[in-house]
Amino acid sequence: MRNLPKLLFQRVVVVSLAILLQILFVIAGMDWLREYWHWMKTAMDVVKWVAVLTIMTGRSNPSYKMAWIILILAFPVAGITIYLLFGGNRISNRENRRMNRVEVMVAQHLRQDQTVMQALERENIPAWNHARYLLSSSRYPVYDNSAAVYFPSGESCYARMLEELEKAEHYIFLEFFIINNGKMWDSILEVLHRKAMQGVDVRVLYDDFGCITRLPMRYCRKLREMGIEAHVFNPFIPVLSGRLNNRDHRKLMLIDGKVGFTGGVNLADEYINEIERFGHWKDCGILVRGEAVWSMVMMFLSIWDYVAGLEEDVAAFRPDYPEDAKGEGYLQPFADSPLDHEDVGATIFQSLIQSACRRLWIMTPYLILDDKMISALCVAAKTGVDVRIITPGIPDKWYVHAVTRANYEPLTEAGVRIFEFKPGFIHSKVCLADDQYAVVGTVNMDFRSLYLHFEDAVYLYDSPAVSQVAQDFEETFPVCREMTYARCRHVHFYQRILRALLQVFSPLL
Repeated sequence: MRNLPKLLFQRVVVVSLAILLQILFVIAGMDWLREYWHWMKTAMDVVKWVAVLTIMTGRSNPSYKMAWIILILAFPVAGITIYLLFGGNRISNRENRRMNRVEVMVAQHLRQDQTVMQALERENIPAWNHARYLLSSSRYPVYDNSAAVYFPSGESCYARMLEELEKAEHYIFLEFFIINNGKMWDSILEVLHRKAMQGVDVRVLYDDFGCITRLPMRYCRKLREMGIEAHVFNPFIPVLSGRLNNRDHRKLMLIDGKVGFTGGVNLADEYINEIERFGHWKDCGILVRGEAVWSMVMMFLSIWDYVAGLEEDVAAFRPDYPEDAKGEGYLQPFADSPLDHEDVGATIFQSLIQSACRRLWIMTPYLILDDKMISALCVAAKTGVDVRIITPGIPDKWYVHAVTRANYEPLTEAGVRIFEFKPGFIHSKVCLADDQYAVVGTVNMDFRSLYLHFEDAVYLYDSPAVSQVAQDFEETFPVCREMTYARCRHVHFYQRILRALLQVFSPLL
């Protein structure tokens, strides 16, 4: 009870209540016009079917379309109102022009070395196809002069982050979905402050929705007072707007254009198990070194300039990379945007599934899949590929885990092996195919990550980091509980009903 006033005046509560009141006002307004019911019903039918046709002819995922259509047909007023708020990827013409400038900037400053592509074609056709797709769709090139190190835990990644931050001489760029006060962020912030005082260009970009219960409303001001440039991505404001739907889910730490980190690790204490949330928290990260980091710098600067409304001399941030540098395999950092009508994350996962000949292993906190992804996994298993998926043993959201478990039955029936991490929560986002290819990044196997959020990842082929990923899987399976087909079938009737309902609307979760 002592915390009740503090809870009631938290910004997330105030903003959510304001949005809810606006939704209720729209619904109440429709009820107030009940005396004109005949005309209102006719108008509502027209609006309802216009909305349905608009959704059906759109370019979004079919399962996503179906969930919204059912909601709108069942509850027209509430469904249309909620769809306008959370249903699409709409931005204004002005913002669209700004986003187009971002894409042009990326294209101007990233060039594919064709000798690298030719060497990859001679070496491995599936890897060449993966790289060609990522280049054509996200415009990020593949490199053979860079190296990567995989971290199987948040703790090991955090220790290396602190070590590399201390070496910064020119700039430090941070872009994270979640930042929270505590041991992890406080120690990183101390380094950022000290480096900023030494003249290093330090910038921090964080997602407002991801931090709304964790950071004060004007936290940017505090960072600026410390000499750190800071911006909030897509502020969560109490106004009905479709812009609330797209969040910046990326995790990037970039140092002088020479070292870059990404992966599942946010800057909060649960990611390094300094506090316990949902049992033991297992996460992962990856360090990239060499020219491939330049792609990650471009990811950051493109969003930074979009949010800040700047047009910088981007080339000034590019360090001198040795022309004769030797790499370790092939690395291709890439980004995914919900505003370019290209589902890069989903497509590269499907491509890896189809390329796998012997094994396909996945770690993901959520397993909310469309029919196309489920079918691809089932087909792979039926053709003899060793398909395994690790999910949390202790979930962070019960309703999302209910949908995750609802997908177990068709997958295990086809031969996919599902493992739940007994010690606690899995937050790693990793895909391994044939001990040759891997993707490590921020992309969850759910609709929001695959279709609605800004994401990033690193594609790896023939890199020592791929073996490190495989070792992480080998060490994780023994502490997991396998969910067999018989166990997945053994659920109560009421659980089946609940899961069926949640599955219908799972694209909206």
